[in-house]
Amino acid sequence: MKKPILILKLGTAAITRADGTPDEPVMVDVARQVAKLHQDYHIAIVSSGAVGMGRQFIRGFSGKISERKAAAAIGNPILINKYAQFFAPYGINLALSLCERQHFSQRNQFLQLRETFETLWAQDIIPVANENDVVSNLELRFSDNDELATLLAVGLGADKLLLGTSVPGLYNREGKVVKEIANFDEEVLGLANKTKSSSGLGGMISKLTFARLASRMGIEVMIFGARENDGIILAAEGKTGTRCLAQTSSLSARMKWIASSSLVAGRVIVDAGARKALENRNSLLAVGVEEIPFPFDKGEVFEVCVENQSPFALGRARINSQALQDQAKAHDLILAHADEIVLL
Repeated sequence: MKKPILILKLGTAAITRADGTPDEPVMVDVARQVAKLHQDYHIAIVSSGAVGMGRQFIRGFSGKISERKAAAAIGNPILINKYAQFFAPYGINLALSLCERQHFSQRNQFLQLRETFETLWAQDIIPVANENDVVSNLELRFSDNDELATLLAVGLGADKLLLGTSVPGLYNREGKVVKEIANFDEEVLGLANKTKSSSGLGGMISKLTFARLASRMGIEVMIFGARENDGIILAAEGKTGTRCLAQTSSLSARMKWIASSSLVAGRVIVDAGARKALENRNSLLAVGVEEIPFPFDKGEVFEVCVENQSPFALGRARINSQALQDQAKAHDLILAHADEIVLL
């Protein structure tokens, strides 16, 4: 019987000391807990920490992009070797997967990535993923590993996404951990602490942002303290941290990819009639487009808005924006087919 899929993300502060060196007792315990869950789940680990582990080798490290890239190049082999060392007593082999944003934005590349993960799981090997910082450029990089973990969870069809951090979960205004989130309203999002760890990129705002996306795609998300005793095991059981309930989702795998993994290339402003048509699950016609603030090419994903409002849909373009402008009055010209439009 096929195992359910679990994605575990571990932040920099969760597995390293303040100076960026590996916190080996913590990593040993991570291996113990993951080895236990490995019996029941196909697991992928998204692990931060490479930059922290490599920065000690960069003289005068100041944190600028080129130095972070160099530190990641040094730190990634250290990171995977440490994990391999601590998983070895359980007879579990690991594979390093360095991901780039384009691996998700180009569907053919993502399908190859998914096939590789499935092949590793068939051999009982656990992939350890991180961003390929050495070649990722500023415009196309992941915002942080919370995003990478979420894109993997959505794209691979995970049942659970565990976001391990240095705090026990999301705190309410009284300083107590919020046990469950059923709806990501303004009150919940307002609880996010805007601070982040000194060595990491993300923070609670990032975790809530991507937890909201994953839960909308039918994935249960746990935000938990990775250093808690048996924290990973308890998070998988929904018994610690902040549990973000999975929402009912009927989207196909392709539609989930459009909604979560695609790089949004452009934007169109549509009239009220076009919005109503899309909400009734019809295609977007050229005649309903009023403005093209950001151009796009055929096959790229674009946002759909009405004037002065946030995007309410994403679509995959059948024609480029120049052709759309040239044929704007054509009543039967389809910009995006209903099968490739996702309402947000």
